[in-house]
Amino acid sequence: MEQKPSLVGGACIIAGVCVGAGMLGLPSAGAGAWSLWSMLAVALTMVVMTVSGWMLLESYKGYPLRVSFDTVTRDLLGNKVNALNNLSVYFVGGILLYAYITSAGLIIDGMTGMGSHWASVLFTLVFSVLVWHSTRAVDRISVLLVILMGLSFAFGISGLSMNIRLDLLLDRVGSETHYAPYALMMLPVALTSFGYHHSVSSMRAYYGEERRASRAILGGTVIALTFYLIWLVSVFGNLPRSEFGPVIEQGGNVDALLKALGSVIESKAVANALNAFSMAAILSSFIGVGLGVFDYLADLFKFDNSRGGRAKSWGVTFLPPLVLSLLFPFGFLVAIGYAGAVATLWTCIIPPLLAWKVRKAAPDGSAGFRAPGGILMIGLVILFGVLTAAFHLLNMAGLLPVYTG
Repeated sequence: MEQKPSLVGGACIIAGVCVGAGMLGLPSAGAGAWSLWSMLAVALTMVVMTVSGWMLLESYKGYPLRVSFDTVTRDLLGNKVNALNNLSVYFVGGILLYAYITSAGLIIDGMTGMGSHWASVLFTLVFSVLVWHSTRAVDRISVLLVILMGLSFAFGISGLSMNIRLDLLLDRVGSETHYAPYALMMLPVALTSFGYHHSVSSMRAYYGEERRASRAILGGTVIALTFYLIWLVSVFGNLPRSEFGPVIEQGGNVDALLKALGSVIESKAVANALNAFSMAAILSSFIGVGLGVFDYLADLFKFDNSRGGRAKSWGVTFLPPLVLSLLFPFGFLVAIGYAGAVATLWTCIIPPLLAWKVRKAAPDGSAGFRAPGGILMIGLVILFGVLTAAFHLLNMAGLLPVYTG
């Protein structure tokens, strides 16, 4: 009798997908909003994104296990909506992979001096093989990476937590009194920090049913939220708000944040632990996002599950972001912000619409898994997505307050 996949493994995949973007982007994005408002924005986003993931999972019931957004959206919402959704899913998955490849290259270059381009190529070729091999391989490495993240995070955080200053955490050393407006421009980055939705179909296929997949999703988002809240308190309690200026100037790049933290950490061991944590976070997100995009494109292009078919899926998943990373490296935070704005379509708008369609076809809700909440919850999730995208556009137009340090 074949053993059922564990909920821990699935939760670690979901947490791994989330944590890379969130851990490394949230402190810089939240520098304006600072501690309280940043944590409120992240917690609200976690609740909305968990519910929207469940709505997407609900829409898959009745379909074969290997289907993804493409098939379901085309069937339920039509070809035009599906084409727009396809474009947004690939854009977000691609830009996240691009951001991770670029950031990993910068960190590896800083550690080895081998050059960021060569480091990016080596990172991509070595670790994308895990995605090509199987979901089980990603499960195994994700569990190991989450353990490594937990250990390095605990060691690094213990070093930071011993030096948390309440005056820094509450920003009593600054003259700012209005933090809430800055939280609006943080929402696209917070949304990206829970952007696991391209992995929902992978979770369903992995468990063979919706209910266990839904529990793995909840477990993953709770793990991610826990990491985020502890991380924000530790960073904001050690690094003065004014010190974020140079980091923001460099586009919120991960290496810039780590250097800024290194300047206020006396222990070399703690600094090394934070470097290890950052690499584990980037790698876990890289393979998690890569798995979701891989399965999505396999469904879109109808590539089979043979070695040759998986090789084609590997090529269209990883080669374009690698090439773009080599040609056009730019700010990590900029990339994550764009990803968040576009991701609102397929994380907060399409899933509720799909769930609404499914419920119209079976109004009694008796058949299989159903996400909590009725039409009000569907409307609230869509509203959250529309507002998050609007805040990003307003920020680009210079109509929202921007913290520069």
